[in-house]
Formats: sequence, structure tokens, C-alpha cells
Amino acid sequence: MADQIRFLHRGQVQHLGDFPPTRTLLDHLREDRGLCGTKEGCNEGDCGACTVVLGGLEEGRLRYRAVNACILFLSALDGKELVTVEDLAGPDGALHPVQQAMVDCHGSQCGFCTPGIVMSLFALQAEGGAVERQRVDTALAGNLCRCTGYRPIIEAACRMGADPAPVGKGAATEELLRSIQRRETGQIKDGKVLLPASADDLAALLLRHPEARLVAGGTDVGLWVTKQFRDLGLLIHVGGIADLQRMDAADGRLTIGSAVTVARAAERLGGLYPEMAELFRRYGSAQVRNSATLGGNIANGSPIGDSMPVLIALGSRLVLRRGDDRREMPLEDFFLAYRRTALTAGEFIEAIRVPLPRPDRLFACYKISKRFDQDISAVMAGFCLDMAGGKVVAARLAFGGMAGTPQRARAAEAALTGRPFDAETARDAAAALAQDFQPLSDMRASAAYRLAVAGNLIVKFQLAQTMPLGAVRVTNFAPGGEV
Repeated sequence: MADQIRFLHRGQVQHLGDFPPTRTLLDHLREDRGLCGTKEGCNEGDCGACTVVLGGLEEGRLRYRAVNACILFLSALDGKELVTVEDLAGPDGALHPVQQAMVDCHGSQCGFCTPGIVMSLFALQAEGGAVERQRVDTALAGNLCRCTGYRPIIEAACRMGADPAPVGKGAATEELLRSIQRRETGQIKDGKVLLPASADDLAALLLRHPEARLVAGGTDVGLWVTKQFRDLGLLIHVGGIADLQRMDAADGRLTIGSAVTVARAAERLGGLYPEMAELFRRYGSAQVRNSATLGGNIANGSPIGDSMPVLIALGSRLVLRRGDDRREMPLEDFFLAYRRTALTAGEFIEAIRVPLPRPDRLFACYKISKRFDQDISAVMAGFCLDMAGGKVVAARLAFGGMAGTPQRARAAEAALTGRPFDAETARDAAAALAQDFQPLSDMRASAAYRLAVAGNLIVKFQLAQTMPLGAVRVTNFAPGGEV
């Protein structure tokens, strides 16, 4: 079975071994399986019409996650359970509670977006816990509906209640999933897709094939296929490597495997740094966070990736591996120029090491974009100050969107160090940013706006120490009740 992928669908183990390397799950469902409830909308992971749900084992627990089928390569199904909208109704045709709530609340008009919305709500319900307005908004941020409007959809979400009958069979599903986890390296389509079973296997494969492209969730690479029609050459799928999906806290730092999804990393990091929880809520959509990996976001080398300025500000480090050799470097040193990183041929990111919180450390992060949800940052900022005796003894300020790479603001840091963190110091640091950056103007923001906003964020950070600002949130929603 090494040269096939195996996944669960409708309680049965499915085997696939002869498919094009960049075949998407959406095309497989619609064209190969005739399961046309999953729709093709934007074909770039934005609209959510293609949403399906994957079940997988996370730290021994079965969890269901909504993903975009349009940009997810078929190899990512390996070791997962697939749930589509056709799978929700009972054998007698009775609608699933999520579907019934959408009917009762008139949550559909043209119906094109409805299957994807239903699958996002199913994933929310399967996760358990109280269905509150903020959780609903977060779950639906990646689903566009152009005709119904969201009020009846939100009503349906609040009415669907707790999950009374999960699609999976609990312990039986977990046992089946354990039985199909990859234990040896495989290859698909005459070796055009390689599926290593471990980090050691990946290291050996990259030494033999340094030209290969690593892919996990494909949230960026998928668009190279669906929009640019690029031939990606040899692919190595890393999403199923168990030892790259571990998170361990020890020696004052959290070590995150490079194949850990952004969603899982956000849960862990958000528990340590509450400020990061709000940031990651605005990182793409739930579907994107459930597919994208933290290591992939870093290796991509984008100057506007939301995770990098925050991790740089905290003093995070990367573990890079080539064969059996490892080296460790500060994250800010990884980015050499626009889309160019310090990775050498045959080398990959094995882990990210993030310092744990300290009582003498001030931390904040801010994302500035035109839209709250699903928008590229105009400016992304991460701030970290170590304090002693009422003064800043060490400062780390990092920005995205201000240069060709995520970058520290060294002059602004110097303006803070050795001084009390008061209004005057903050203003001086803000003024020093002009020495650190000469940002560009583009459709998201002008250079002048970026520089002004970056400085204002330092001032905001200082104000928050003396006048904490809590975001206004809708925390309780009931149809016909108070908001």
C-alpha cells in the first residue's frame, strides 16, 4: 500500500494510486466521483463554495476540520477521513441538524454557496462547545454568500445546537484512521509525488531530489496550479509526517514542528499569548488555517506573511535540517531578500522554536488591513519589550509589509532601549522608523500611510500599558433577543 494514498469515506477505506500529481480534491470529487454538491466558485480558496471536512487524529483525538477542496491536492487525503455534503443526511433521507436548521431559518436562496456553508457549520458543530456568535462568525469568515445575507445563516448556526450524531463512529473511526497512517515512504504516478513517512525519510529524499517542491496544505502552491497552470515538477507531500506535527514545551520554549497547521499552532500559541489568538483569527479563513502549515508560511518567504513579524518579535528560532545535519538560526536571519531565504539545496525547516511568556515581558501584535477578515495586511507588527526597573532593557520590533522581507526596526528599538516606556519614548521610537524603512506604495496602502501607521502602532502599544483597550465584541446572540 506504500504506492497508494488511503483515506476513509463513508466508513470505508478508499485506495487511490494513479492520479495526476496536482489533481485537486475538488476535481476528484466532481469529475471522478460524481459528487457535485461540492461547488467550484473562485477556485483559489476564498469563497468557500468548495468546503469539505477532513477528519484526522490530532494528539490522539479525532477532530474534524473544514478545508477548501479547490486548492487541496489529492495526496493531502492520505490518512484522513473525508466528509462531503452528500454524507450528512441519514440513510432514511432525514436531514442532518445543520441542514435542517438552514431550511427552518431560510438560510439559502440560490443555493450555490449553501453546501460549503453547511460543511463549515458541520465542522463547527462537530468540534463541540457552545455555539456563540463569535465562533459562528469565525467559522463562516471563509464562506461568501451574495444573495441570502448572513442573518438567517447565523440564526441557523445558533439553532443547530450541539452535535447529536457525528458522522464518524467515534472509537471505530479513530481505530480505522490509526490503521491507515503512513508507515513507509510511498510514491504516486511513477514517482512524481513522494510521500515520506518520517522526517528522516524526508531528509533522505531531499538529498536525492534537492529540486523537489515541498507541499502540505497547498494554500499558496495550489493557486500556482488553478490560476497559473504551472507544472510544479516533483512534489514531496509533507502533511502526513507525524514527527513534523509535534508541539513540545521545554527549556523555556515551545517547539513547533514545521508541518503543524496554522490552526493547531494558533490554538497553542493563543493560549500562551492571548494577543496572538486575535491575530490568528484574522489569518486567512478557518479553511485556510486548517490546511496551511506554520513552516510553509515561513518557507514561502513572503514579506506580508502574518506570522513572521510576531514570531520575530518574540525571538523565535528555526531548526533547519539537511540530511542528518541541523543548524539553528534566528528567524529574522532566514529572510535574505524578497522571496529568497537561507535554505540551501536539500535543506528544509524542521521546527520553529518560540520562547514562552515571561512576567517581565510586554508583548503585542497588530494587523492593519482594509477588511477585518480574509485580507492581506498593509502593515503587520509584532512588539516585544523586556522590562527591568521600569525601563526597557531589550526591545524587538518587527514589521511585515514595510520592506521586501519581514524585518526588525533596529533604529526604533535603539530609541526604546534604556528608557522608561512612556509617551515620549514611544514617539521617539515612532519617529525613528523612517531610518528603518522606506516602504513602497501599492493597492493596499501608500508608503506614507504605512510609515505613519507603523509609528502609530508603537504609540498605541504604549497607551495600552496605561489604558488597556479591550475590543468590543458581540458575545451573545439570540434571534429576536438583544445583541
